[in-house]
Amino acid sequence: MQLSAYLHRIGVTGPVSPDLATLYTLHRAHLLAIPYENLDIHFGRRLLLDEAYIYTKLVSERRGGWCYEMNGLFAWALRTIGFRVHLLGGTVNRAAQGDGAYGNHLMLYVEIGQPGQAYLADVGFGNGFREPLPLAPGTYHQGFLSYTLALAGDRWHFSNHAYGGPGYDLTLRPHRLEDFASQCNALQTEPTSGFVRNTSCHRFTPEGLVSLRGAVLSFIHADGIATSTVTSADDYVAALDQHFDLQLPQAATLWPQIWSRHQEWLSEQAANQV
Repeated sequence: MQLSAYLHRIGVTGPVSPDLATLYTLHRAHLLAIPYENLDIHFGRRLLLDEAYIYTKLVSERRGGWCYEMNGLFAWALRTIGFRVHLLGGTVNRAAQGDGAYGNHLMLYVEIGQPGQAYLADVGFGNGFREPLPLAPGTYHQGFLSYTLALAGDRWHFSNHAYGGPGYDLTLRPHRLEDFASQCNALQTEPTSGFVRNTSCHRFTPEGLVSLRGAVLSFIHADGIATSTVTSADDYVAALDQHFDLQLPQAATLWPQIWSRHQEWLSEQAANQV
């Protein structure tokens, strides 16, 4: 971990230390600077659970990543600074996915100060929370977005904001990065995986969130959500550059697949309205 290069990547200057103020600063800065994206799956590139690979991709090559990459990098940076960090496994949308989906998401347990004073950090959920959440039951407001943490037995449940995707549940059992190998492989190879079926990009902005799912571009802000449709390969490449700081002219090769899937989605929407 070349910490100075990571901090430059996310735009943080000045000293950092293992305290709550630094954790909040890094969490926000990471989400504003590094987009969540799964484009390499659609380029046919293998996504690896390897810290050096993740660092090169997200820092040196200025790309984005999904939960295993985003939170893997963030955990490494926090540990380098001196934070006590554990990798946690969770299940997104357990009701639909079932118990076998455990580990389809990776998030972080970060201790601050005395043992037991902990925060849930997650820079890899795409459209989740901007700042760490105290690991305590309650409703948390961050600007115009609200989130809930609840505890049932030994399982925590995170409910996302109204404009976001489904939440997830988690336990506090610590993991190693390689423990997620099976899910990491399945999510990028199984035809039924949402990551395989659709391209997805998210990024926090000072005003809210911007998302690009397939051909649908969405802006979430205090007044609500505004959506539009990208209609050409050139516009898709331009949207990646303008809204996600991703300079990927080769993404034009993905456009026929993206547009075909968009038409299928429109047909499905129309059929559901009949």
